[in-house]
Amino acid sequence: MVSLILHGGPAVWLLLAGGFFALLVFLERLFNLHRAQIAPDDFLKGIYNILDRGNVVEAATLCEEAPGPVARLALAAVLHHDDTPENLARAIEDAGLEEIPRMEWGLGWLSSIARMAPLVGLLGTVLGLMEMLRAAKQAAPLVQSADLTGGLWSALVATALGLAIGILAYAGYNFLVSRVESILLDMERSASALLNYMRQRNAARPSPAASAPETAP
Repeated sequence: MVSLILHGGPAVWLLLAGGFFALLVFLERLFNLHRAQIAPDDFLKGIYNILDRGNVVEAATLCEEAPGPVARLALAAVLHHDDTPENLARAIEDAGLEEIPRMEWGLGWLSSIARMAPLVGLLGTVLGLMEMLRAAKQAAPLVQSADLTGGLWSALVATALGLAIGILAYAGYNFLVSRVESILLDMERSASALLNYMRQRNAARPSPAASAPETAP
């Protein structure tokens, strides 16, 4: 198998480089997305307990140390806990918009390799057939099978490798997209939970006018 790949021509080397790059992108994204997907319910309950004790600094520190987009949303909510509901919702939304490009980084590369690998394999096939025809012309009129096998092997190896890399890259791309969509769903639920909690917390706090002592006339 290795000898076949080594004799596959320039298209095969291009395919191997693209496949190796796709593998690195997939492993990097898989590690980061796995690290980013925490248990949102348990994490938010911990934040709520700390805020109920009035320790905003500790809650913010916990959000900064925790990985993942949900922690960034919680940090935005904690830092704007005294703001109006409109500003609080805007801060959480902005934090979520900043996290989306970070999660989707590299997915475009995988999608491009999945689409381009079969085309590069087809290019290698055409080059292999051209090499086979050139060998047949040089060996004419006594053409033997050994004169044609080199170009034929190059064509077949390029086709098979291009399809294999394209299929694997597309499968990896779809798997990572499903992980991103799962994290986005956690973000939406967490954002709604944070808004409801902050609104109830602020509504339960006494207003400055109500807490001020009454002055005698």
